[in-house]
Formats: sequence, C-alpha cells, structure tokens
Amino acid sequence: MKRQKSNQNGSIILVFLIVLPFLVLLAMYFMRLSLTSYQVARLDQLHSSAQLAADAGADYSVEKLTQDENWSGTGSEVQLHNDGKVKTTFQVSVSGDATAKVIAVTGRTYWPLTSSTPARKVAVYVDMRPVSSGLFSVISGAGGLFMSNSSKVVGGDVFINGEVSMSNSAQIGLSTNPVSVKVAHQICPNPADATYPRVCNSGENGQPITINNTAHIYGTVLATNQTNGSKMSNPGLVAGTVAPQALPTYDRAAQKAAVATTITASAASCSGSQTKTWAANTKITGDVSLSNSCKVTVNGNIWITGKLSLSNSSQMIVADALGSTRPNIMVDDDDGASFSNSSSMVPNATGTGFEIYTFYSRAACSPDCTTVTGTDLVNSRSVTTISLNNSGNNTNSIFYAYWSQVKVQNSGQIGAIIGQTISLTNTGTVTFGSSTGVGNTTWVVKGYRRQ
Repeated sequence: MKRQKSNQNGSIILVFLIVLPFLVLLAMYFMRLSLTSYQVARLDQLHSSAQLAADAGADYSVEKLTQDENWSGTGSEVQLHNDGKVKTTFQVSVSGDATAKVIAVTGRTYWPLTSSTPARKVAVYVDMRPVSSGLFSVISGAGGLFMSNSSKVVGGDVFINGEVSMSNSAQIGLSTNPVSVKVAHQICPNPADATYPRVCNSGENGQPITINNTAHIYGTVLATNQTNGSKMSNPGLVAGTVAPQALPTYDRAAQKAAVATTITASAASCSGSQTKTWAANTKITGDVSLSNSCKVTVNGNIWITGKLSLSNSSQMIVADALGSTRPNIMVDDDDGASFSNSSSMVPNATGTGFEIYTFYSRAACSPDCTTVTGTDLVNSRSVTTISLNNSGNNTNSIFYAYWSQVKVQNSGQIGAIIGQTISLTNTGTVTFGSSTGVGNTTWVVKGYRRQ
C-alpha cells in the first residue's frame, strides 16, 4: 500500500510569516535601545563638560576677585574648549558689596558646534566673604620711619615703603602684643635721579632696617634685602621680600570743585571760650588758628589754603550728624597743620574722626600735584607739614602728609599716620587706634551651590 507524502512547505512559510514581524520588531527595539543609550551617554558627556566648564569658571573667578575686588565678571562667554565638534564655554557675573559677594557661573556645551543653543547648561553659585589682613596703622612712602628717644608704636601694624631707623630706647610692638612690620626698601637710587623711588637691589644702599642702642622690634618682621635680625623678636625677622604698596589716594580736585562756601581765616579762627561751626564744603582762605580751649564743630569737608594751628587745649569736633562719614580737612601751606599742648581732634558720638591731608611739595605743581617723583620727592619728603607736639586725644583721626613728613613728639593718642616720611621722637607712647585703610583683602569661598 502506497503511503501519501505529507507536504509541510506551506506550514513553514506560515510560521515564518508569523514570526518575522516579531523578529523585526525585536531588532528595531534593540536598535532603538542602543540609540537611546548612546544619546543618554552623549548627553551625560555633554552635561559633564558643561559642569567642568562651570567649575573652571568658578576657579577663574575666585582668582580674579582676589586680584581685583571690584571685578564684576566676564561680561560675555569665555571659550574653554573647542575640538571642532563640541565647544564649551563659561560666563560669570559677580554681585554683592564689600561684605559679601556671590559669583554666578554658567557653563555651556554646544553640540553640534554650529548650534547657537547649548545642548547642556549648568549653573553654579559661589558665596564669597572677605578676609582682611595687614591693615596698617602706620604707613610711609619712600622716606621711611625714623624713631628716637623713647618713642613707641603699639597697637597697630607697620608698613614702610622706604627704610626704618631706630635709636635709643625706641620700640615697635610689645612683648605681650607683637605686631607686623613690613619694609619694601624702596629708597634707590642714592643719590636720587628721575627713576626714584625704586626697590634697591641686593647689596645696594645697605639694609633697610637699622636698630641701635636698646631699641627693639617685637613682632614678625619681613623686609626686602634685610639679613640682620638682631634686636628683633616675637618671632623677629623672617625670610622674604616685600612688594611696595601705593599709598592711599584722595580726590583733591573733587573736594575743591564741591566748595559751596568761602570764608576768611579770621572768620574761621577762634580763641578762649569761643565756639564756632564750620559748614560742609567750606573753603577757608588764609591761616587758621584755634587756641586757648576754643571749640569748632565741623559739619563736612574743609579746604584751608593757608596753615592750620591748634594749641592750648583747643578742639576740632566731628559733628554727630555726620555719623560714620569722616570730614576731610585739606591744608595747602608749606607749614601745614600743627597740633600742640593738649589740643585735640575729637571724634563724634559714633567714634568717627577726621582725615587731615597736607599737599605741599617742593615740585612746581604744588599743592595740586597728582604725582611727585625723582628729586622733587626727595626734596619734599623731609619737609614737616604735619606736627603733633604734646597733643591730646586724636583717637580715630588719620594724619596724612601726601608728599612730605609727619612729625610726632611726645605722647598722645592717634588713629593712624601716613606720610612719605614719619618721624617719632622724644618720650612717651603713641597708641594707634585706627587703620590707614591700606592692607590686603583676600576673598575666600564661604559656600558652593549648583542649580
């Protein structure tokens, strides 16, 4: 008997037709999954690049802000990387004030390269706070600091662009309260020429600090070209160099332009039990004298074309209405400003004192010079334009001889002194209670946020 052969070709085709779409769908699924995984990996890579750009921008910003506390940001995007396919950038803005700042950094990644819209963007915020150091109570220009007899500087750090000379029993700092002393040795060439002042080379013009007799410095001493550390302790001389610092600037022209009232010196002067008031933005022509316990209340900036003399317990008083705003007293005459016999510059109720400026120099442009160098500065630096002799309470006031010398004799309380040259002589202790405003401010990271 013949057996009939079964034909299964049709069944196989049917199975194939049923299974094939599932295979195609499965292949498409895996292809889509692979593509999605690639896109996710690529976007993660782009996001990481944007994050790295933001971090680089943050590091850059912290460095810039430390160099210049008024730096406000990049303005536009800064390109960090470009390999022809992908580009990364960062952009920075800075907000805040002198007490706190916020750095806002945006890192961007562009892909493809020609795209105007970033593929990924990361924003970070860095909170900054200021740390101040070396806010000096005594600072001199190229002349330097000269101390003799029993004069003392306590209660404030010292920065000298020129040189330091101490003799007899003069003293800086206390064994129980050491201070910082920095000396830049900016007194060359000697004799002076048009390049004066510049920092001396090693071995040129001796060492910047000379201490004789029993004079002593208690504190950390850093001085360019100084190798002799005798008569210095707590801890004394440390190795290193000091870069010169510019003295504080003052806008003399702006104060002159703001004058609203002009009076004579005789109208401004007083004696005996008299009391007077000087209005803000006043120009006084001639030599002003306050003597024998008279009192003058000052309501703002004063410009004196002659000299200013306070003696015999007379007082200049900062008006309470000024709050924390210091009145600036400009004095033009070559005799400058003198304070003697218990006369005082009295701060107001909030502790705000005066700033006394003398602008005389031996240059032809005096007293309106904006720059004095070379032999003109050498000839000006030893001219005394601010003299404090047996003076009383000048706490919180700052005395600034712009191109010349401040001379302090005997004891008294002084906020701070600045001058091309500073001379402290005779007996007593001068206690400095304010800062010259010159020093170093470093901005440090307080916090870091990412959005």
